[in-house]
Amino acid sequence: MDSLSLDRTLIIHPRVSVRPEPFGALLYHFGTRQLSFLKDRRLLDAVRACDGRRTVGEALAEAAVHATQVERYRGAIATLVESSMLVDAAESEVAA
Repeated sequence: MDSLSLDRTLIIHPRVSVRPEPFGALLYHFGTRQLSFLKDRRLLDAVRACDGRRTVGEALAEAAVHATQVERYRGAIATLVESSMLVDAAESEVAA
C-alpha cells in the first residue's frame, strides 16, 4: 500500500452509502457491492470530513484525531481509497 498523502483531497464515492452505527459505520458501495465496516466513530467523522474541500490532514484534524494516532487513521483512509469508498475529489466526475 502506498503512503496516503495528507495533502490529498478526497470525497466519499458518489455510489457509496454511509450508515452510522453505534460501533462506527457501515459503508456500502453500490457499484462494487462491497461492504466496509468502520469500527471507530472518529474514523467516521474523518471520512465525513473528506468533503472535497479539506485535505486528508484537515479532515483528521476536524475529527480530532490526536497527532499520535494520525498514522493509524491515515492507514485506514488509505484502505478506503484502495477499495474505492473514497476517491480523489478531482476525479469525482469520472467516478460517478
